[in-house]
Amino acid sequence: MIIITGASKGVGKYLFNTFLNETSQDVRGTYFNSVPEKNLDKYHQVNVLDYENVENFITGLGNHLNDIVLINCAGIAYNSFAHKSEPAQWKSVVETNLFGSYHFIRAILPYMRNNKFGRIINFSSVVALKPTPGVSAYAASKSALWGLSKSIASENASLNITINNINLGYSELGMIETVPEKFKEQIVAQIPAGLLCKPIDIFNTVNYLIDTSYINGTSIDLNGALV
Repeated sequence: MIIITGASKGVGKYLFNTFLNETSQDVRGTYFNSVPEKNLDKYHQVNVLDYENVENFITGLGNHLNDIVLINCAGIAYNSFAHKSEPAQWKSVVETNLFGSYHFIRAILPYMRNNKFGRIINFSSVVALKPTPGVSAYAASKSALWGLSKSIASENASLNITINNINLGYSELGMIETVPEKFKEQIVAQIPAGLLCKPIDIFNTVNYLIDTSYINGTSIDLNGALV
């Protein structure tokens, strides 16, 4: 089974739809506020901040929980210089992006350990590597996934369970769609590859991490050489 959080928009939606078309495995997606327009039988409304809600969702999947792949895409952003930031909003970003991922990992790990198989893929970000003003909350939440993954990998590697991160750069999906064209050109000009990440490269990287059992507790930079 493939479980994708934040699957109603952006990267999560793309991966959800692509896996539905490309695999015979059972694919399930979660959403919270953004209600999907189709395949509603494959979607579940889950609040990633509520561990009991997450646990009930996982438990409810019952006998479907075999050969589990968890892809954590749910996340939010908040732009503000740190000295001007609103503490409640700053905290909300960290709780959604870090705690939300942890809640799903915590709920699914016992099933993976019983099955002696599991793949966990978290979406981190290039901003955790590249000094970028105004994104301290987002950068903190995404870089925290690195330490989380290293620890969890060491606890579960002997059971054929891997956990890795994709440090995604600027892609054709998600928030870039709201950026005015002139600013988008400035972003692309910073990328040595000279273009935004294509969705298929995201899908191929996810599949690579699913298929490769000896990559564990690490992060892959998918950013067109942007550092």
